[in-house]
Amino acid sequence: MPAQRQSESSRPPGNVFLLSDFGTEDEFVGVVHAVIAARAPGTTVIDLTHHIPPFDVRAGSHTLVRAVPHLGPGVVVGVVDPGVGTVRRGIGLEVALPAGGTMYFVGPDNGLLVAAAEAVGEAPIAHAVELRRDPTPPDRGATFDGRDVFAPVAAALCTGIPLLHLGEGIEPESLVRLVGGVVEQGRLHDGRACLRVEVTWVDHFGNLQLAATVADARVAGIPPSGTIELAARVESGREYLDGLPHSLVPDGVLLRYVDAFGDLKQGEFGLLVDANGHLAVVAGEASAARWLNVVAGELLILAW
Repeated sequence: MPAQRQSESSRPPGNVFLLSDFGTEDEFVGVVHAVIAARAPGTTVIDLTHHIPPFDVRAGSHTLVRAVPHLGPGVVVGVVDPGVGTVRRGIGLEVALPAGGTMYFVGPDNGLLVAAAEAVGEAPIAHAVELRRDPTPPDRGATFDGRDVFAPVAAALCTGIPLLHLGEGIEPESLVRLVGGVVEQGRLHDGRACLRVEVTWVDHFGNLQLAATVADARVAGIPPSGTIELAARVESGREYLDGLPHSLVPDGVLLRYVDAFGDLKQGEFGLLVDANGHLAVVAGEASAARWLNVVAGELLILAW
């Protein structure tokens, strides 16, 4: 008789999705690939990106939130870890996908993984463990957890070892969560309505993704057509860049509400709803971040 097919929920994941802030000049990415290949032959490792800004946990978290709806079952390994070598925990999360199958998240307990795990599962996290680690040899530092902890755990999961065999169960409520982006409604002194909103991400093209979603825009009453005014308040404490003053955006910059990048003339600024459901400040065939001198983490004022 033919062997009974393994159920979708119990079948070991065959894909590992790898994200880091390590870049591709050093050996980190190749070594992690090699560790997984040696311990779980046949596993496919897919590089999401290795160019998260160094130690920028929030940028890594936003990247995972954008990516995971399109990945399917597998193991997400995230290594954006300014606390490596400290007492911070390494964690593994198990999430049942609404369409079937399981997704695992492996990485540091610093807020990098939780939002993506909850978003893709469309529910609170059910199972979480603090990963066990082998003792560090006395002549080495514990600063390579991507290689020494997270890659071996991902490989073990891909060979069918249950997550709960790889660490001690912990309460999901104890996981570190990042503070959400700033989205505040209000009015300016001249009576106009405004939305004070954080820039959460600047993409490769210089588009500014805002913390506000299309739902936030509707609640605030942002008109879905015409123009609104963009201003800025310097509250991030960043240092001067290239001699530019801290006044980032002069009052009176107009954003035209558009449906697509191609609706803007070259160099014209616009506001659109991006593919992730967030408002984004963009520029026609140009980098909005460069021309407005804005980086992730800063606060903008949309007024109408």
